[in-house]
Amino acid sequence: MKFFIDTANLADIQEAADLGVLDGVTTNPSLMAKEGIAGQDRILKHYVDICNLVDGPISAEVISTDYENIIREGEALAALHANIIVKVPMIKDGIKAIKYFTQKGIRTNCTLVFSAGQALLAAKAGATYVSPFVGRLDDISTDGMALIAQIRTIYNNYGFQTQILAASVRHPMHIIQCAEIGADVMTGPLSAILALLNHPLTDSGLAKFLSDYKKVNA
Repeated sequence: MKFFIDTANLADIQEAADLGVLDGVTTNPSLMAKEGIAGQDRILKHYVDICNLVDGPISAEVISTDYENIIREGEALAALHANIIVKVPMIKDGIKAIKYFTQKGIRTNCTLVFSAGQALLAAKAGATYVSPFVGRLDDISTDGMALIAQIRTIYNNYGFQTQILAASVRHPMHIIQCAEIGADVMTGPLSAILALLNHPLTDSGLAKFLSDYKKVNA
């Protein structure tokens, strides 16, 4: 399973990259705003800055909701860098645009997916990635992981090449569950990735090893 980090914070991206397990980055307008990145020129430059940090897929989201402008924005984003994936919302014109981008050889990430039917449409249109938001489903007392499993079954049934990118991952158990189900990618915050490192027995065992070493090497 690939690890993407869901942020626009360059320091967090660099830390995840330095860990040696980072495969890509996802962003969205909210994450850009959180970092104070405003204005089209600054946003586009920030995407390029991210691409220069990580040699992997970088999802850059369109903000238009009509077909013509989704196409215009998506083509401009794709032209920024070879690693850019055009992130398109799960709406009618978004699906039409994904089909267009697919035919043009532009890779896409269909975002804001909350049902198996939406994921099926995205795959039929040729999306490179589909992003079901597991955390947001959990927030409304719906099992986000059940959706990942349902999509995995459907895609396996028909050999769809669209990759399942589990989004809105909140904590390490989300990551483990995604890996068990067979998600192709998970994207989450740096905190969730780093939390995989932690186990009290690792901490106590290391402390014991170091203590015993000091006793005989003081």
